[in-house]
Amino acid sequence: MLSYRKYLLDMEPEHRGKWGRVFGNENDLYLELGSGKGNFLIQQAEKHPNRNYIGIEGRASVALRALQKLEQTALSNVRFVCQFVNDPEEWFSASEVSGIYLNFSDPWPKDRHAHRRLTHKDYLTAYHTILKKGGILEFKTDNDALFDFTENEVKNEVPDLFQIKEITRDLHRSAFEAKNITTEYEDKFKAAGETINYIRLVRM
Repeated sequence: MLSYRKYLLDMEPEHRGKWGRVFGNENDLYLELGSGKGNFLIQQAEKHPNRNYIGIEGRASVALRALQKLEQTALSNVRFVCQFVNDPEEWFSASEVSGIYLNFSDPWPKDRHAHRRLTHKDYLTAYHTILKKGGILEFKTDNDALFDFTENEVKNEVPDLFQIKEITRDLHRSAFEAKNITTEYEDKFKAAGETINYIRLVRM
């Protein structure tokens, strides 16, 4: 990991509210929580060179693969963090982030672990705080139960925080497919004919 230090960030309290200094500009900031092997985030950065991206991945062996991929590009608008972030408000200030991506998050299927799901109302409240007004939150999952849970949290637990702009139970057969950037997991699911749930929220 040390050989990729120029692409790797530590979550330090001094960065909060000052992430523009890390990238050397004040471009809009986007996060992917659980960035896996980096395919999605790197493609986003290639498509949108005037945005800054941070991928957060707690598993070192997986984050390493993302760093290896990034080194093969000439991108300067992507950084990765090898940490688990339990409270986004510790690391990002109010209205500092323009978008958040949650791709195939751990479903935490047991009821007693519901608070750990990244679309639990407590997380949604934190995302609302760090997102700018009009900022986006996109969530994709192959897990129907987690998607049901997420839709319920948005509509019934935090109804005043986000507006649902796009939603589908079958992303790859929907009108949203044309603009979709896939993850490594998603490519496997798509090849196997699995359906992908997708929701795009806008912060009110």
